Amino acid sequence: MVFIDDVIIPATDYKEALERLTEVLKVAAEYGLQINWNKCELLTTKVEYLGYVIEDGTIRPSPDKTDAVMNFPKPKTVKQVQSYIGLTSYFRKFIEGYAVIARPLTELLKNDVPFHFGEEEEKAFQDLKKKLCEYPILKIFNPALQTELHTDASQQAISAILMQKDPNDNTMHPVYYMSKKTTDSEKKYTSYELEALAIIEGVKKFRKYLLGIPFKIVTDCLAFEMTLKKKDLTTRVARWVLLLQDYDYTVEHRSGSKMRHVDALSRNPCIAVVTSGIHNQIRLAQQSDDGVKAIMEVVQTKPYADYYEHNGLLYKGDRGQIVIPKGMEIDIIRRTHAIGHFAKRKMLDMIDKDYFIKDLARKIDEFIVTCIPCILASKKEGKQEGYLNSIEKASIPLSTLHIDHIGPLSETKKQYNYILTVVDAFTKFVWLFPTKGTTAKETLDKMLIHQQTFGNADRIISDRGAAFTSNDFAEYCNRENIQHIQITTGVPRGNGQVERIHRIIVSVLTKLCIEDEKLWYRHVSSVQRMINSTYQRSVGMSPYELLIGTKMRQKEDVELLKLLQEEEHKEFMDSRDKNREMAKIQIMKLQEENRRSYNKKRKESVKYGVGDLVAIKRTQFGTSMKLRAKYLGPYKVMKVKGKDRYDVQKADSSAEGPNNTSTAADCMKPWPTTLG
Repeated sequence: MVFIDDVIIPATDYKEALERLTEVLKVAAEYGLQINWNKCELLTTKVEYLGYVIEDGTIRPSPDKTDAVMNFPKPKTVKQVQSYIGLTSYFRKFIEGYAVIARPLTELLKNDVPFHFGEEEEKAFQDLKKKLCEYPILKIFNPALQTELHTDASQQAISAILMQKDPNDNTMHPVYYMSKKTTDSEKKYTSYELEALAIIEGVKKFRKYLLGIPFKIVTDCLAFEMTLKKKDLTTRVARWVLLLQDYDYTVEHRSGSKMRHVDALSRNPCIAVVTSGIHNQIRLAQQSDDGVKAIMEVVQTKPYADYYEHNGLLYKGDRGQIVIPKGMEIDIIRRTHAIGHFAKRKMLDMIDKDYFIKDLARKIDEFIVTCIPCILASKKEGKQEGYLNSIEKASIPLSTLHIDHIGPLSETKKQYNYILTVVDAFTKFVWLFPTKGTTAKETLDKMLIHQQTFGNADRIISDRGAAFTSNDFAEYCNRENIQHIQITTGVPRGNGQVERIHRIIVSVLTKLCIEDEKLWYRHVSSVQRMINSTYQRSVGMSPYELLIGTKMRQKEDVELLKLLQEEEHKEFMDSRDKNREMAKIQIMKLQEENRRSYNKKRKESVKYGVGDLVAIKRTQFGTSMKLRAKYLGPYKVMKVKGKDRYDVQKADSSAEGPNNTSTAADCMKPWPTTLG
């Protein structure tokens, strides 16, 4: 073996340093030379390259490469000592005097020896850690050498070791150690899926090393090797197999007894630690925080609560949570949230697994409400805001009409595409008018047909469709002295009378024209008659009977009606007013029941004032818009209306959405004025 000492790599910038370093590595690999990195000098600042840190004239393995070994938890049971011996003994041929160094630990494995992990055992434990992370065991990655990825998994963690064969001793050496705790959801995977997950995570971790070169995946999971030949895979495994198609690999199965080096890492979840960069940031932040500093000084002399110090960092609890000082709390929360803009529960699981932050749930809540992408993209959680506000009912028919369109439906031969629905709020009587479109002209033509028989209503309630917001419709209402009420955008329950009828109409028409959906037009009159002659729970009788004062004469009831006509005619005048009064009482009773039932699932609305900035709920989703933001903004509140309704105006002209619109409190979110 030839060693190269006193290597000087002059460079003026990172790019030049990397180019020169690459040249040195190629020459060393070509001639079988081993560089003594402790005597190397690089005339530039710190840079990380291919798993090595170049800084202040020295080259050393990146802490990220050896974290999985250096943070191996101190054994507390004989079983954990066995696991650690399994890891270290795999590489014992490279550790001079291995048996002597490991003797205090191997003595603990004897049956007649009580378990005691004292100073001698601690020294052996730390010495073996150090040996695993230095030459001649840990080698520099060389893309020209035979490469293997060894993986293993348990319910607690997954692990992988990137290994290469050294041509000098024809033996596999580790290049990089990796270990990672399993999440709560991953703990529920089958053992086969966990083994497959270890392979996938290992490949993703070492992508920059493995992409473009042939390598071997070595696992103790025989099923995974067989899976690659199957066609009927689960969605999850199929996705993993698809990811592996980017690589040139083969799979080899080895028994678990030959995989103890990775098995040891997968059986100890505490070894899954943060990356070196974050590690150093937390260490510096802890040293600058007076509270954390004081605890660290105490625990160095005596126990304090469940805190302890390890490798210059303060930890808490049995799970080994790193204590995050106040100055870094928002940074950790922001980093975690940026991974996928998760909600509170998911973020709690992700952060609490590795970090300790006091009042974490509250701080996550405070951060999420300031996240603009979450405000615009997510739905409101928990109880919906706003109570049900019932519409006051008159005591006579035809006073209030609810109107709306159904469609578009399948176009008929006469080019009908829609149905204009008119519902009397008091009697629930329904009129259905097939139309070719939803224009104001055609809508008014149908309303005039209705007017010829039933006259004008006191008020009409509609949504904000183009036909009802047109000038023509407004002129019609003014001319006929009709009050026109438009419901708030995005709150269809304001026109609930007609919305409920629409569900019935669509369902019935679908069944009647199942063989040819274009023939729905033929059944409209039959559906209208059926609805009006059917008993309505809200009024205690059929709409026809309440409006006209007698039961509808139909061919099925001809003989029965003839027998009852005389009696019904006699009682008609006496019972009409009584029936109407009873119907009003029944409606009010049902409204109160609905209000109580509805309000149980609601909470009081947030109150907004004029000038407040808000995000408003998107009310229209068309083709290819499922992934669009669920909320739009910012908008400014221009007018506070009754019953939690507001008029708003767009505050940013470049933002998506209408310039002016109306909305309700349960469709609004506060727009943050400052960001956390």
